[in-house]
Amino acid sequence: MSRTVVVTGGAAGIGRGAVERFIAAGDRVIALDRDAQALAGLSGVTGVQVDVADRAALASVAEEIGAVDVLVCAAGVQRYGTVVDTPSNVYDEVMAVNVGGVFFACQAFVPRMSRGGSVVVVSSVQAYAAQTGVAAYSMGKGALLSLVRAMAVDHAPDGIRVNAVCPGSVDTPMLRTSAAQFGGGRSTDDVVAEWGRSHPLGRVATPGEVAEVIYFLSSPAASFVTGADVKVDGGLTAGLAVVLPEDAK
Repeated sequence: MSRTVVVTGGAAGIGRGAVERFIAAGDRVIALDRDAQALAGLSGVTGVQVDVADRAALASVAEEIGAVDVLVCAAGVQRYGTVVDTPSNVYDEVMAVNVGGVFFACQAFVPRMSRGGSVVVVSSVQAYAAQTGVAAYSMGKGALLSLVRAMAVDHAPDGIRVNAVCPGSVDTPMLRTSAAQFGGGRSTDDVVAEWGRSHPLGRVATPGEVAEVIYFLSSPAASFVTGADVKVDGGLTAGLAVVLPEDAK
């Protein structure tokens, strides 16, 4: 049975992977994104240009769309800085998009869900452990897990499930922008491969691999799963950086 699915950040990265997975399942998909050109590159999907940081615009779009079965919140930005050197405008942007964009998308669309509805939020392994210089980003991703748990409890009586996926490094335009920024002149492919080797599986994920977990969480196969945060990180958070010396093995 075809469902109506809304994906924020649906024109690129994990959001685009989710869009493609739901289309392949025969669902009606509405992709929301602020990048009109990227939306135009999608096929088989209704694209709507909107900035998730614009609460009024989100509410207006939700009213136009009407009833939905699944909401995937994948829109996000990656910004760098410690708590000391992050400019206030950068902090405000991260909170408005990464946290507010999820909160207000849910506020707009959850009332339009009936029993059996599902929300899947894209968080990050940085909700559990941070690299250096990502204070606002890590804070925001951690806040999403608390929001997911609160919503799961609030909306369980309505038959609406709310879960999160927490990816490690994923080969997206966002990751490649960071690789170019911090690559020190090396090729982006080399930097991405190096970051992939920090995961026990030895590589970064594809958007499609994360999208499969998003799809599962939204599906009847996960009908008793709510309030969960599922790591899709190639084992990144399962291990410790400390290794035994070779002669002690």
